[in-house]
Amino acid sequence: MIMRTVRNQPRTTREDLVNDLKAAVTIVTKKTIGNTLRREGLKSCSARKVPLLKKAHIHTRLKFANEHLNDSEDNWVKVLWSDETKMELFGINSTRCVWRRRNAAYDPKNTIPTVKHGGGNIMLWGGFSAKGTGQLHRIKGTMDGAMYRQILGENLLLSARALKMCRGWVFQHDNDPKHMAKATKEWLKKKLLCVSTSMCTSMSLRCVLFSMADVRG
Repeated sequence: MIMRTVRNQPRTTREDLVNDLKAAVTIVTKKTIGNTLRREGLKSCSARKVPLLKKAHIHTRLKFANEHLNDSEDNWVKVLWSDETKMELFGINSTRCVWRRRNAAYDPKNTIPTVKHGGGNIMLWGGFSAKGTGQLHRIKGTMDGAMYRQILGENLLLSARALKMCRGWVFQHDNDPKHMAKATKEWLKKKLLCVSTSMCTSMSLRCVLFSMADVRG
């Protein structure tokens, strides 16, 4: 019963299990339950927080991964990734624990889907490559196409130089309307930049969230 419950509901606590067994007229202690789970290779770990994904996001991510499965490391080194993200300033930082096996941290059952909102936030543009993080720019007000191009003008090439991007490097952003605007495409063309928009929004955003993790403190 213990293992079946934990496999189906990894966030079940030892106290929950004690109460369930008590209802089944079986008396055990939390220590006994903990020892039993550990003998089965399970540990109590903090649940990882991941972006809440729609089915379309999952499908697009899988498609992208399959298309680039055999790409060489040299190919990825050429990419400068970028996106905008809203960083939560004052939010709920509660931690939930799950019982899981080693290397199962990102099994959907062991994660907490999150959305970007809280009690105050700032909007940021950022970029990174395999060599590290580039410029970080705070967006004030509502960003339109003109503001986006201004941000790129002030930060993109600086990031590329700081990261020592090799000849023929690729600028990666998603297909947000501001990114795909005719004026933005013309601006990028004038700068002789190779551009890719093949990633779905949620995937590039997640990468940026991880690369900016230290900003959250």
